[in-house]
Order: sequence, then structure tokens, then C-alpha cells
Amino acid sequence: MTKPIPDKAEVAVEYPDKLYIGTFEQTARFDAHLDEAGISLSLHRPGSSDTRKSVRMHFHYALFAEILRELAKATPHVPLSRIEQLHELRDSAKTLYLSLEELVRKKDAENDVSNLTANDEVRLLHIME
Repeated sequence: MTKPIPDKAEVAVEYPDKLYIGTFEQTARFDAHLDEAGISLSLHRPGSSDTRKSVRMHFHYALFAEILRELAKATPHVPLSRIEQLHELRDSAKTLYLSLEELVRKKDAENDVSNLTANDEVRLLHIME
């Protein structure tokens, strides 16, 4: 499900013999979601065939995690004049962290054998034999 872009995105794709540059502003829409392999990001600008454009990117989890680490290292170099945007970015990163923490906690609880009932323990012993 796409949402309106709240600010602006600029995209450049460079090939040895070509350069494609596009901007996406408030009239455009975006989609971001997690799938089995990683992070999927899409930017869409609707319109006629001469103005319509889309960009889709997919980052595997390990790469996206490294990108986040690099961003964390770069934070001392962000101008403090962007404090409002820094607050937004911090709060969004915290929301992602809390969502992932809850998901991991649930998955760990599912795999925790200390919560097995007596019947589940007997079944598990039979399976392991």
C-alpha cells in the first residue's frame, strides 16, 4: 500500500554511457516493507506516460543492517540546523527498533522449550528418538 511522500527523494542511476536522474516530491507516493529476504522500497510518481516514473529497490537484511551502521557513524557530521529532521529520524528509528524487538521476543518465546507442557515434552521426546 503506497503512502504520500512527506518530503522529497532524489534518485540517480549511473551507467558507463547513461545517467538517469529523477525526483519524487509530495505528489508522488512510496511503499516500504520487509519481506522474507530483506527491505523493499518503491517510489512512484503517477501521471501521463511522459511524466510517470517508478523506482524499486531491494536490500537484503545484512546490507541494510550495514547501511544503518554507516548512518549511525555519520550522525556527528549532520548539521544541527536540521534538528527537527533529526528528531523525526530518531523517533522513526526507535519505532523500527521496538517493532523488531517485539518480533524477536515473540519468536524467542515460541522457541523456548522451558514453556512446554508435560504433553508437549513427551511429544518432543518421541520426535527426537
